[in-house]
Amino acid sequence: MDQVGTRGTAPAAPAARRRSAAVTVLVALAAAGFAVFAALRGLGLERGWPLVPVLAYTPYVLGAALLAATAAGLLRRWVPLAVLVAAAAVLAAAVVPRAIPFGISGAGGPELRVMSLNALGGGADVAEVVALVRDREVTVLALQEVTPDLLEALSEAGLDDLLPHTVDHSAAGVHGSSVHAALPLTDLGDAAAGTGAFAMPRAGMEVPGYSFPVEVVSVHPLPPLAPGTMDGWRDGLRALSGPGDAEPAAADPGNRLHRPGLRILAGDFNATLDHAELRRVLDEGYVSAATVHGRGLEPTWPTGGGLPGVTIDHVLVDESMGVGAFEVVEVTGSDHRAVLARVTLPEGR
Repeated sequence: MDQVGTRGTAPAAPAARRRSAAVTVLVALAAAGFAVFAALRGLGLERGWPLVPVLAYTPYVLGAALLAATAAGLLRRWVPLAVLVAAAAVLAAAVVPRAIPFGISGAGGPELRVMSLNALGGGADVAEVVALVRDREVTVLALQEVTPDLLEALSEAGLDDLLPHTVDHSAAGVHGSSVHAALPLTDLGDAAAGTGAFAMPRAGMEVPGYSFPVEVVSVHPLPPLAPGTMDGWRDGLRALSGPGDAEPAAADPGNRLHRPGLRILAGDFNATLDHAELRRVLDEGYVSAATVHGRGLEPTWPTGGGLPGVTIDHVLVDESMGVGAFEVVEVTGSDHRAVLARVTLPEGR
């Protein structure tokens, strides 16, 4: 009887080995996929579509890599586990610092309260925008996707009483941007001129009692949603390396010395800190206001669901500036959240 029982169970062994081999292959493929993603992110190798938009979801990939590593450990697949742990470590090194407060909170000079909002083709609720400016005592407002009709409605709702100075590069549809301030502004042109990006007005600002020039740019490169927009997206971000300069920052390591004084870049960058092109901008001498307060992973788009939220709206300030507070606020009528930062200029200028 014992021999019969043994013969009856023997056929199960090959099937079990096949299942085990299939699991091993699946785990190995998953590990390889996460390793490739980590290499692309760690080395800044993403190029073109769809790699660029996919990289925006790096924080979610980190979570998935940790789950995959846990599964590999439970399944005792040690080599894939080692690969997954290494990939997760690379991604964590890129992502986790954004959730840890680090940076200058006060620089000793005059304070500017900066707000940026993508108005979704002029659809943002006018009353909410004006109320935010009034309640947060905003001194500088950068708007993207601004239409002439929206600016007229904002004026009628009282924005001009709060921020009487404007650099208006509004346009129909999603192409226009503007800068509004409580302090005098000078139109310095368009940072995106010749790049194919949307309007990105440069506004020189006069700060009372402050002798050093201050510039605010309302940022809005093309979104990297299709192969045909990739050049405009890249060139729009590279244009931020200097006034009217669309060349890569790496081509001119001293380019930051040619910036017209202190710069604040505020807007819809259509890029997260996981994109090498945006990190290139930071390397020019800027810091993210959100990361100073450990809020660099707070999603700003989209607000309506469907896709996971990503952080593509930023306030970047000169590394000599301080950031006393940072806030993200939802605005009716836009699929972007407004970002607000209390910025202090460096003293002794």
